[in-house]
Amino acid sequence: MFGLGYVGTVTAACLAHKGNHVVGVDVNLAKVQALESGRPTVLEKGLGELIAQSNRECRLHATSDAKRAVQESDISYICVGTPTLGNGEHDLSQLHHVLGEIGGALRDKRSYHTVVLRSTVIPGSTEKTLIPCLESASKKRAGQDLGVCYNPEFLREGSAVSDFFEPAITVIGASDPVAIRAARKVYDWVPGKVFETSIATSEAVKSICNVFHALKVAFANEIGTLCKRIDVDTEAVFEIFKADTRLNASAAYLTPGFAFGGSCLPKELRAVLHLARQSDVHLSVLESILLSNNDHIHRAVDMVLRTGRKKVAILGLSFKAGTDDLRESPMVQLSKLLLGEGCEIRIWDRDVSLGRLLGSNRQFIDQVIPHIGSLVVAELLAAVRFSEVIVIGTSALDREELMTNLRSDQTVIDLVNLRKSQRAVGFSSYEGICW
Repeated sequence: MFGLGYVGTVTAACLAHKGNHVVGVDVNLAKVQALESGRPTVLEKGLGELIAQSNRECRLHATSDAKRAVQESDISYICVGTPTLGNGEHDLSQLHHVLGEIGGALRDKRSYHTVVLRSTVIPGSTEKTLIPCLESASKKRAGQDLGVCYNPEFLREGSAVSDFFEPAITVIGASDPVAIRAARKVYDWVPGKVFETSIATSEAVKSICNVFHALKVAFANEIGTLCKRIDVDTEAVFEIFKADTRLNASAAYLTPGFAFGGSCLPKELRAVLHLARQSDVHLSVLESILLSNNDHIHRAVDMVLRTGRKKVAILGLSFKAGTDDLRESPMVQLSKLLLGEGCEIRIWDRDVSLGRLLGSNRQFIDQVIPHIGSLVVAELLAAVRFSEVIVIGTSALDREELMTNLRSDQTVIDLVNLRKSQRAVGFSSYEGICW
């Protein structure tokens, strides 16, 4: 276990408790001496007892001799720090140093060895810089002579031991099946779900988890600040808010796709921001949401324009499949922007038929977007045959009908993240907006 800081010490102690023989490695002799004598190097609930017990049972030791540790082990875990540099990126110098030590030790080792990285890095770091560093130092090839995995940690200070033994997820990123089997064997006791994936995906999962946690903290703090300012019971609001595990505290709305719209979300967000301004409260996170949403619509425009083609079919006009509601629809905004860029457009929506529209939706087309209303066609086939670029903005599509009428010279841009069973499989010019 290279690195006897917070993550390394907890990981070493917990793996030793599960019956593995673990040796901790660090350049800090005080940490080495502490662990070797059965004492923790960090303060964490339950950690001291685990270390003392494993030390007594000769399953946990520590050393500063990296070469000996590698020679006498099957797997090397790397848990050294990756602090922030001045420009915001991770400082990988400690990782490079440790990989150099491990690589040097592996030059003389004949048996297969697996290196498992747990240090937090941005996606792409392991394959672009860390594996080449290890290969250069060891004179061996990853995937052939040695294995490399990225195994992110999700340990919270104060509950790290229980988090380790009862993880919600365990993620193992590797392309080498031998390395994956070695890592899986270490976690054969894990009660939660184990995901085997690519190295880059496993790196990204760690990053986005931390970013999402930061977003949730900032969101809760901003809403709490506003509630306090307008004399609303913050605790009661969040008790009720978190009780909804179908939409609020759930996976709902967490699938990448197109911009939000409709009669609720944009309107409510603007109203809350207006209330905040009236109350003299500045809410940076909430204020950025509409800007981000608008940026996403412009990304779709840019994707169409980059094709260099002008004839565009827009499949879907309402803000959501299964409704004819056009209020604040991002597809309407997309259509207006493309028209402004000189594109020729045909629009099809199964649920938006000019002959059937009544009330506010008919009034919206007649008064607000009559130029778009005139471009709506009744049949999917008419829109598809007309176009050079097909923009999918609704999940209410018949895949077979779409596939039957697609041409090889057409480009398909999927904005809604259709289920894989609905996508134009085998069609080379098929691209998602953010996947």
